[in-house]
Amino acid sequence: MSTAAVEERPVSSRWSDRALRQTAGYFGLFICLGLITAITGPTLPDLARQTGSSVGDMGSLFLGGGVGYTLGTLWGGKLFDRVHGHTLLGGAHLVAAACLAIIPAVPWLWLLVVLAFCRGLAEGFVNTGANALLLWTHGEKVSPYMNGLHFCFGLGAFVSPLLVARVPGAWGGYHAAYWAVAAFSALVALGVLSMRHCPEPREKDGKDAAAKGADRSLHLLPVLVAVLYLFAYVGGEISFGSWIYTYSLTLGVVSATGAAYLTSGFWLSFTIGRLLSIPVAIRFTPRQVIPVGLGGCLVLSAMMLLLPPSSALLWGVALGLGLFMAPLWPSGFTLAGQIVPMTAFVTGLVLVGDSLGGMVLPALTGKLIEGVGLERLAYSLPMLVFGSLVVCAFSYLCLLALDRRRGGEAPAASAARDGAPP
Repeated sequence: MSTAAVEERPVSSRWSDRALRQTAGYFGLFICLGLITAITGPTLPDLARQTGSSVGDMGSLFLGGGVGYTLGTLWGGKLFDRVHGHTLLGGAHLVAAACLAIIPAVPWLWLLVVLAFCRGLAEGFVNTGANALLLWTHGEKVSPYMNGLHFCFGLGAFVSPLLVARVPGAWGGYHAAYWAVAAFSALVALGVLSMRHCPEPREKDGKDAAAKGADRSLHLLPVLVAVLYLFAYVGGEISFGSWIYTYSLTLGVVSATGAAYLTSGFWLSFTIGRLLSIPVAIRFTPRQVIPVGLGGCLVLSAMMLLLPPSSALLWGVALGLGLFMAPLWPSGFTLAGQIVPMTAFVTGLVLVGDSLGGMVLPALTGKLIEGVGLERLAYSLPMLVFGSLVVCAFSYLCLLALDRRRGGEAPAASAARDGAPP
């Protein structure tokens, strides 16, 4: 007995070191995703001038990127079952870095949209792959690591607007910011490519196929509601984070530097909220966390609609929204997993809501900001964010109602399938 234990220790140690390196690689990828996502908003006016386009036309970047992201999410779920995961992850992230590096040199809007599509496609692969491989690496103990993964996204999103604000024109301005993020992303991608061992799913193909068939026939409605939840939430989050810079600057309540800091403040608060959500998730259930988060978001967005715009109001709303929005994605995804067994098929469908929300609503926000007059401009972004949160709250209530109707069968079935007590 003691001899066997001694022999197993090196194996366990090697596994821990390998898992730690893999986890660090996935975390690095999500820092880069945050950097890439948040760099677009503060540079939208610059990109409009670069291409001779209007600010409203810049909404097409979100549309093109969202289409690519949706396709990447769908294809990634299939490809990661067939190819070496780290090769696909690293290669896709190199493509995203290359697209990012080219963007500041493109003088045509249509080419920017093409690059946004290609970058979105690569990011869809990275998002799906990093989530899946992290789950396969840690199994049933993945919860704190998953919260940490999405904390890393918030960290990157916080740093990105600061980088845009602090790089002076003598160093290349927003061009240099794009190139710095692209260079860092390329280094992280090369690190992931250097990982030879790749985790694999624990369930076999036959078992997965049976589970997929059951999910299609028995759990379609809860899955569609979960898609709507993520669609509405992500649409509100990305719309606010991407357009608050242009919105506040157009209203004239802050300077260009102040607008960049405002954007960064939102993502800083969002990052702190994601960090706090790790211990909160241990203590409280999604059914307790989501109402608090949604309630705070609805109150803050209503304040933007009812009160006259000012620097103090926008700062208070941005910091508050970041904090209250932070736990809504992981808590909603966890709640869906408690109602419906999260097979690869179901996970891919649910993530489509994420990608569509990040595509449709930010593009619509750009048209609203450009299309309304100055008198109605103050209501454009708050109205869309408030409306998306109302839909999100409605979807949450529908998920609870469906769970009550099903009598909580899905969590028990899922636990039994994983060999854990229900």
